[in-house]
Amino acid sequence: MSKAIVSSLYDSDVFRMACRQFDKAADAISLPEAIRDRTKYPRRCLAVSLPVKRRDGSVTVFEGYRVQHNLSTGPSKGGIRFHQHVTLGEVAALAMWMSWKTSLVGLPYGGAKGGVIVNPSELTESELEHLSRRYMQEMVNFVGPHVDVPAPDVGTNEKIMAWMMDTYSNHVGHVASAVVTGKPIALGGSQGRREATGAGVAYLTKKYLEDLKLPVNKATAVIQGFGNVGSETALALSNYGAKIIAISDYTGAVYNPKGIDLNKALTYVRYQKTLHDFDGGEPISNDALLELKCTVLAPCALERVITDKNAAKLKCRVLAEGANGPTTNAADKIIEERGDIELIPDVLCNSGGVIVSYFEWLQNLSNYYWGRDEVLQKLFGMLDKAKDAVDAQKRKFKFSRRLAALTLGIQRVADAKQSRGLFP
Repeated sequence: MSKAIVSSLYDSDVFRMACRQFDKAADAISLPEAIRDRTKYPRRCLAVSLPVKRRDGSVTVFEGYRVQHNLSTGPSKGGIRFHQHVTLGEVAALAMWMSWKTSLVGLPYGGAKGGVIVNPSELTESELEHLSRRYMQEMVNFVGPHVDVPAPDVGTNEKIMAWMMDTYSNHVGHVASAVVTGKPIALGGSQGRREATGAGVAYLTKKYLEDLKLPVNKATAVIQGFGNVGSETALALSNYGAKIIAISDYTGAVYNPKGIDLNKALTYVRYQKTLHDFDGGEPISNDALLELKCTVLAPCALERVITDKNAAKLKCRVLAEGANGPTTNAADKIIEERGDIELIPDVLCNSGGVIVSYFEWLQNLSNYYWGRDEVLQKLFGMLDKAKDAVDAQKRKFKFSRRLAALTLGIQRVADAKQSRGLFP
């Protein structure tokens, strides 16, 4: 008989939320007790101190983490987040979701995630480079093209991935392009990688609108978060003909029922860094943005923004989860009971990023590169396959779409662990 473990190491609201999702899915597929905890809890984690010399000569020590959730199905894969509110529990939850996501879409990866407690906007370019390189230096024995392959996440970008790839390459004594994904094209990055997550969110949204017989060119969309994922989702939906009526970042939201001028917004953010004081519409709060009447609501920022406080007030037809874990368990229940919102769960909806990261990794290992159209064609093909599998699971077992997606992902990881056996 297996003995359940209770981990205090990762204890946090978001980790407990991920565990509750797992428990519900494991119960739904009657996952044997002997395999549950092995499938549920992270395989290992590393916490590191990162001293950085500041411009004024002082030294600040930052704290960083890397959690590898599952290594049974291949190298682990997941982003690195630079954010002032990073916690080990959050990183562990994100690593867990990455396991189910990579498994769901059929990639030979386990899930991982990294994070550093820092507000990158408070660092100079040189300090940011030192922090990025120091983080990778501490991870050298913990990552690698066949061990764990990091990527960008909130607060990081392709420039930071370039510094990390260079640091790792210097340590191993040769160019190791495949150690990270989301790199600049000049260093082995993939065509289509920058827009991949947002393009995938928009593509799946369009497919579900078609299923609902709602023409995308008559749809209105509200995008919460205007970083890489949010802005690319907005652009792709706009290119399909949808009208983007509101966008936001942490400084506030902008609402324009006639449609936001996205090129103007992107240019503004490029120079001002935030949407604060952007004059493309009426300023509203982030809370008000989530409750706007629209066809599509796409939360594309941080986790746990749709809660039991606002779930009953949502006025969208499709909820497309561009972020990881944006909907709490309590909100999920409310949305399910309402029955009038089509939810595209995060592990399916935002999987475009890791799919094209996989393509980038393959191209690096083979030193053979594809064009953008080929990348996007392959991406959409894999998304179609994953969507069909999730919807078939949903119909077969009368599950919610989230439960359908999670049960598929979790079952595949559990099967791999069962097949490999337990190393003595």
